[in-house]
This record gives sequence, C-alpha cells and structure tokens, in this order.
Amino acid sequence: MIMLFGSQRDYDAITGKGEGAWPVEEVAAMHAFMEKWNRELVESGEFVDAQGLTAPVHARRISLRDGAPVVTDGPYAETQEVLAGYTIVECDSFDRATEIAARLADTPHPAGTTTQGEWHVDIRPIAETTADFDL
Repeated sequence: MIMLFGSQRDYDAITGKGEGAWPVEEVAAMHAFMEKWNRELVESGEFVDAQGLTAPVHARRISLRDGAPVVTDGPYAETQEVLAGYTIVECDSFDRATEIAARLADTPHPAGTTTQGEWHVDIRPIAETTADFDL
C-alpha cells in the first residue's frame, strides 16, 4: 500500500482556498499526472485499488482518556498531516513498489510552493495473516 499524506492547509491550497491557493491550471496538471500514473499501473497489471480521502475537516479522531473514548472533530492543527489517500499495487517486489511510489516525487505543483512539512509517501506491505505481523 502506498500511502499519501497531507494537511488541512494542503487540501485548502489545492481547492483554491486560503493563503497559497493553487491556480486552476496547476491543480489540473496535478490531476492529469495522477490519472496518468494510475492508468500506467492499470496497464501494467499492478493496480489493485486507489482512493482519495476527504479533507481533515471531515475527520474524527477517537482516543482513550481515563478509560473512556473521546471524540475530536477535525480539522486538526494546520501542520498536522493525515492520510490523504492510498494506492494498492500488486507487484513483483517491495523494490518495485518503491519505484512506483518514487514516481510521485514528480507530481506537478506551482513553482515556489511546497506542501506543509517535508513531502513523503509511505509504503507498507498489506498483512494477509497474523503471521505476517512482526510481533
């Protein structure tokens, strides 16, 4: 699973809200890049599934305090990154999954802009059985 992260600030910028809002052309270029990336995975037979998630403003975090669940509604602090979406690939090796994910480093964005914090994606194998967990 390739996991992509973003903050509320990132979501706002991509949707044209707030400081650092992306121009429409830049958003279109990013979407075109992601469509091409997914299409190539489908064509190679490595694509399994992909979904984007709604902005953190729509999230709820449940934690435990004094033995009772506590619900916190998003958005969280602008700088806090959350899972923004994922892509599941089925490929020959972990190294191949790394190559696929590394292509995301070329995702278009407006000149001079960055996402909140350092850009990264995580890659983790999906456990098929409890024996796959490193306990």
